[in-house]
Amino acid sequence: MKPIRIVGILIGAFIASLGLLWFLQGMAIIEMRPILCVGNCEPIVGGSPFWAAAGVVAFVVGAGIVVFSARRGRA
Repeated sequence: MKPIRIVGILIGAFIASLGLLWFLQGMAIIEMRPILCVGNCEPIVGGSPFWAAAGVVAFVVGAGIVVFSARRGRA
């Protein structure tokens, strides 16, 4: 396997997993405390339709990158 294919698969998997995390947070299935907070930060309570939608888009794009990278170069 060529290194560029491996890098593409890793980047796609990272984007897809980040999208899954955003979706789960947007649907209020997972709640996390703020990280590296500089002030009076509190966790967001409840779901967020924007982050749920952004998560779905990121997941689909990441999965597409994985599939494209895995199939690239095959005849």
